[in-house]
Amino acid sequence: MGLLETISGPRDLDGLSNQQLIELAAEVRHFLVSEVAKTGGHLGPNLGVVEMTIAIHRVFESPRDAIVFDTGHQTYVHKMLTGRQDFSKLRQRGGLAGYPQRSESVHDIVESSHASSSLSWADGISRAFEMTGQSDRHVIAVVGDGSLTGGMTWEALNNISDDNTRRLIIVVNDNGRSYAPTIGGMARFLNTVRTRKSYRDAYLTSRQAFDHLGAPARAFFRGVRGGMHGFLARFSNNEALYSNLDIKYIGPVDGHDMDAMLQALRQAKGYGAPVIVHTITQKGKGYDPAMRDVADQFHAVGQIDPETGESTESAGKPSWTSVFADELLRLATLDERIVAITAAMLRPTGLHKMAEKFPDRVHDVGIAEQHAVTSAAGLAFGGLHPVVALYATFVNRAFDQVLMDVALHKAGVTFVLDRAGVTGPDGPSHHGIWDLAILQVVPGIRLAAPRDSERLREELDEAVTVDDGPTVLRFPKGSTGVDYDAIRRLDDGVDVLLESSQKDVLIVTVGPMAGMGLEVAQRLAAQGIGATVVDPRWVVPVPASIVALAAEHRIVVTIEDGIRVGGIGTRIRQDMREAGVDTAVTELGLPDQFLDHGTRAEIFEQVGLTPQHIARDVVAMVLGSKIPHARPLPENHTDTGSITVDRAQTD
Repeated sequence: MGLLETISGPRDLDGLSNQQLIELAAEVRHFLVSEVAKTGGHLGPNLGVVEMTIAIHRVFESPRDAIVFDTGHQTYVHKMLTGRQDFSKLRQRGGLAGYPQRSESVHDIVESSHASSSLSWADGISRAFEMTGQSDRHVIAVVGDGSLTGGMTWEALNNISDDNTRRLIIVVNDNGRSYAPTIGGMARFLNTVRTRKSYRDAYLTSRQAFDHLGAPARAFFRGVRGGMHGFLARFSNNEALYSNLDIKYIGPVDGHDMDAMLQALRQAKGYGAPVIVHTITQKGKGYDPAMRDVADQFHAVGQIDPETGESTESAGKPSWTSVFADELLRLATLDERIVAITAAMLRPTGLHKMAEKFPDRVHDVGIAEQHAVTSAAGLAFGGLHPVVALYATFVNRAFDQVLMDVALHKAGVTFVLDRAGVTGPDGPSHHGIWDLAILQVVPGIRLAAPRDSERLREELDEAVTVDDGPTVLRFPKGSTGVDYDAIRRLDDGVDVLLESSQKDVLIVTVGPMAGMGLEVAQRLAAQGIGATVVDPRWVVPVPASIVALAAEHRIVVTIEDGIRVGGIGTRIRQDMREAGVDTAVTELGLPDQFLDHGTRAEIFEQVGLTPQHIARDVVAMVLGSKIPHARPLPENHTDTGSITVDRAQTD
């Protein structure tokens, strides 16, 4: 039996010697590579925090001492040490989540995986402990993978540094990267600090304090480190930046040296006030394929061969991201006004291709979505057309900037939202299901949802020509799948995908839900119910032809992969009522709930968003046995007996 198999909770670490802890770290790395290779997941970040996580759980007493991870994808080792070693269904339905999840363990405190929030959580938890007489409890915030580039981090530090009586330890996982190398003025400043004699002196002093700390070169050779220069400046006789911070600093410490980590954390624990423990780590540590990966050191992988690191997944249709990347590059080549912005996700959003050809026209601002959006408004004012590429879940963080800085000023900015709708394995904080409901309330916004790769190219081309307000293009995760050609296009750009001579049901599909809408129509046709299927292409504002078509049909069904509360279906119903059209509308989409991790198909099945379920309900609505009821057939319509329910067809 290996050491890892004997660990069912953090206190099982107490009986291990330092040498055994080192052996345990090796077992953990082997486990991570072999298990994550089977399922996919965030491999590189977790390989980099093995010793750090073991040391934290050895020194502190979770869950009495609250440990908050930022970002949450670096918690695989934490899960293993807190009794969760079955990774066979990692990020799959019924298996472990890829992020902290309270329903899994009392050791998971904060579930959200949105970066840069941990210090605010830690500030609040530590204040609560102090105010309720629990001053012997510690709060440990593990901050890394670029999280220190986010603005909330610095807001929290400003408050933490103003109150130095709480037992709050900030462990900085300084690996110089988020997805890719961390960039920006902070990182450049830190690089200069590292090369100064005063920094070297500070490092050597730390080395003497921790006997087994690695050579100073280990701290320098990996180059730029983002987000820590303000702290280091204070200890390198450079008081110009963040001179008001009054937090004890320990480090830099070799994050892969178990003895050094244990000593640093014990010193921080005994200090009795906020402490920063600055650890230098290597993303992908101990796994050569990850360490050799220049792009992102295996930040997130699919199924791979554990020996080689090569993907074992079969190549299919191109991804939505790759189609966008190629089309944006083509447009940028034709129009020098186009510039691009992202928030620490250059490669995941597909902007790396444009960056390779036009490096001066692509800006990675770090994990700072609010800044990205307002900066884009400024670029638009200066005569450029910015394309802001984000994950759909992260645009939520910049809503005020979209509303007040872009829309209010009628700035021509295009937002491209990747991973929109149900994303699958990353769970509730990563499903991009709120963007349709949130963004459609912005005055003057124009929102497009392509149904396939050809429409993505088409709608992106249209979006970048709009210079008098914000445009949004949203698409899901994964491959583009089948292209659905229209049988005709209406004057206002609406595509008619299917049309029956019987105008019973108008099915309005949003983006990639077109395939589902067409299958529903086929099932209805088998029951003698005629359906028209349309794709608005631009779903906000609602095209006038959608309202006109609704007046011609007996019932309207909208299908979207966003939350149905305040979604596109609701907007269509409101526009119909304003136009005096009283056709019944049923709005189908996702419930206003936090949806667990699982495949897109599994989640659609869970919420009843499948062709079978939809067709069965629509048949009942047409027959008048389910609300809302379809409008009755006209009195002069003689074929009233044509609808026959065939359960085999609807099921």
